Formats: sequence, structure tokens, C-alpha cells
Amino acid sequence: MLWIQVKLLLLVLMFLNIIFLFLGVFLHSAAAIILVVPIVMPLVLSVGIDPVHFGLVMVLNLMIGLLHPPMGMVLFVLARVAKLSVERTTIAILPWLVPLLGSLIVITYVPSMVLWLPRLVY
Repeated sequence: MLWIQVKLLLLVLMFLNIIFLFLGVFLHSAAAIILVVPIVMPLVLSVGIDPVHFGLVMVLNLMIGLLHPPMGMVLFVLARVAKLSVERTTIAILPWLVPLLGSLIVITYVPSMVLWLPRLVY
């Protein structure tokens, strides 16, 4: 029974990562939060995900989505500031997506790394 709950938790976290990465590419972060959080928060709470952990995972996903091609808004801002083409900026950003996605995986599936400070304070 416990194994089924753990698998469900991991599946929900993976699903939320995919959804928020996709939304982060096409929507502004505030709009994505306002639209999606009221819908998924009951699911998050029922599965047993800590709201602080969920918030951090969500914000990191949306931030990566803002940097991710083809429609990441920060990508266009970086290209304009650096006075480079969007294609060249995309090529420069791609190596940085690997550690960002790696840290996202660690933060998503090792919640004790995220929650040690809030648990210490509260």
C-alpha cells in the first residue's frame, strides 16, 4: 500500500513538472500561477506534497520555462540586451539548461533538501 502511495506521489510530481515547464514556455509566470495553482492545489494536498515544496518546484519550473526555447520570454530579453540574435542566444543558453534541469530533478524528488530550513524555523 505504501509503495502505491510513493509511486503516485512521484507520478504526480513528474506530471506537475511537465505541466509547469510547458506552461512556463508559453505563459508569464504570474499568469500560470493564477491559472493553475487553484486547480492543482487540492491534488497536491491530497497526495501529501508539502505546499512549500510544491511552491519551490513550481517557481523553478516556470523559471526554466522562461529561459527555454522556442518562446521563452527571458530568451528574447537576453538576446536584446546582449545585442545578439535569438538563435545565438539560444545556443548560448542550452548548456545552462542541463544543470537547471538536474537541480530541478533533485529538488523535486528530494524534498528534505528544500524543507530543512522551513522545518527549522517553524
